[in-house]
Amino acid sequence: MHRRTFLQAPFALAAQAASKRPNVLILLADDLGSADLGSYGGEIETPNLDRLAVQGMRFEQFCSFPVCSPTRSALLTGRSPMRLGIGYTVIRPWSNYGLPLNEHLLPQSFKAAGYQTAITGKWHLGHSRKAYLPHNRGFDHAYGHVNGAIDYYTHMRGGGLDWHRNGTSVREEGYSTDLIANEAVRWLGGRDKSKPFLLYVPFNAPHAPLEAPEALIDKYARIADKKRRVFAAMVDAMDSAAGRILKKLNEEGVSDDTVMLFLSDNGGPIEQGARNTPLRGAKGSVYEGGLRVPAILRWPGHIRPGTRSRQLTTVMDVFPTLAAAAGVTPMNRLPFDGRNLWKDLTSGKAAPREDLFFAIERAGRTQYAVRRNNWKLIREASGGDVKDALYNLDEDPNETTDIAGRHAAMAKDLARCVEPWRAVYPKDGMHLTTSPPPGWKAPALWAEAAG
Repeated sequence: MHRRTFLQAPFALAAQAASKRPNVLILLADDLGSADLGSYGGEIETPNLDRLAVQGMRFEQFCSFPVCSPTRSALLTGRSPMRLGIGYTVIRPWSNYGLPLNEHLLPQSFKAAGYQTAITGKWHLGHSRKAYLPHNRGFDHAYGHVNGAIDYYTHMRGGGLDWHRNGTSVREEGYSTDLIANEAVRWLGGRDKSKPFLLYVPFNAPHAPLEAPEALIDKYARIADKKRRVFAAMVDAMDSAAGRILKKLNEEGVSDDTVMLFLSDNGGPIEQGARNTPLRGAKGSVYEGGLRVPAILRWPGHIRPGTRSRQLTTVMDVFPTLAAAAGVTPMNRLPFDGRNLWKDLTSGKAAPREDLFFAIERAGRTQYAVRRNNWKLIREASGGDVKDALYNLDEDPNETTDIAGRHAAMAKDLARCVEPWRAVYPKDGMHLTTSPPPGWKAPALWAEAAG
C-alpha cells in the first residue's frame, strides 16, 4: 500500500485543492563544498542536514552554476542564466544590472496559486532599482541583504549597511546566519495558517568573509588549517540555524506536509577552506568541483527515505519540479530551460536529458562546458587561444584524463554546440569586473539607495 501511494503521489497532487497543497521550504547554502556535509563524507558536524538525507533523497548528480548570481537566477526562473545576462559572473555592488524584469519568478507562480511567500537571507540578483528587490518580485515578505560578502556581524558591504526588511534598512545585532534563521522561524509562527507557504532561505554562510562565533571555532580546534577551522564553524552554525527552522516546522505540525529542498549555490572555494574531494576544481570553474553540489530532497510519504538519486539534475529544474510536486501551475510565458523531474525522482529512475551548458569568466580567460549525459566537453578560451578537452564522467568522474583524441567525433559534436549557445547572451548582459569604476562609493543604506 505504501509503495502504491509513493508512485501515485505526483498524479494525485495535481488534483489537490489549494488548502491541501504542501508547503515548500528551500534552504540554500552559499559556497558549501560537495564534501562539506557529514552525509557526503565530510568532517564537519551537520546533524540536522544529515537527518534530512536519512529521511529523504540525497542527490549525487546535482549541478548548480560556478558562482552564485547565475545559480540564484536559474533557481527562481527555471531558465539558463545565459538568457538572463547573468551567465558569466556575479552582480557586483557597483553593477546596475539585475534579474530582468520581464522574467517570471517561482514565488509569483506560487503566490498566484494561493501561497504565502517569504525570503529570509541573501538576494544578490539586483539592487540598483527598487523593482529588482525581492519584495517586488513575488515575495510577500523579504528580509536579509541584497549583495554578497557582507560582514556577518555588522551587516555592512563596502562601508554601507546591507540589511533590510521589505526594502527598509534595519540595524540589528547578531550573527547573520542566526538572524536569517530567527526571521524564518518568526515568519513561520506568524503566518496565515489557513494557507500553504513557500519559504526561501538563502543563507550567506559559509561564504567569505570567514567569520564565526569563537566557541564554534574552538570546537574545531583539531583542524590545523585556520581557514578550514573557521569555515567548519560557519557550516556548523548554518546547520544549527537550519535545525531551528526544521524544529519550528515540527512545532507547527507541518513538517510532514512540507517539501524541503537543501542545496548549495556552487562548488566550494578551496582557498577559503571548502572541500570538494575527490572532484576536480572549485567555485569559479566548470569542472565538477565547481558545479556538483550537495542537495537533499525530503517529503515524507512521497520521497522514499534514505535514497540516493543518480538523476542528472540542475538548479534550473527546481522551479518546474517543485511546482509539479505542489500541484502549482507555472505562470511563466518564456519557456523553461529546466525540466520537471518530479515523476523521475519519485519513481527512482534516472532519465536521460538534453545537453547542459555552463560558463564562467575568470581573470583573462573564459571557461565553457557542455554536458551530454556522461560526456562533458570543457573549453578554455583566452584571447584567441581555444583549447577543448573531453571527459567521460562515468569512467572518469574526477576529470583526470582528456580523451578528445580517442573520441574525436564526440568532441567535435559537443564543441559545435558552444557558439550557438553563447549567442543567446544579451548584448547588455554582465561581464566580469573586479573593481568599481572611478569615483564609485557604496551607499550608506543599500536598500534605500535603490532607484
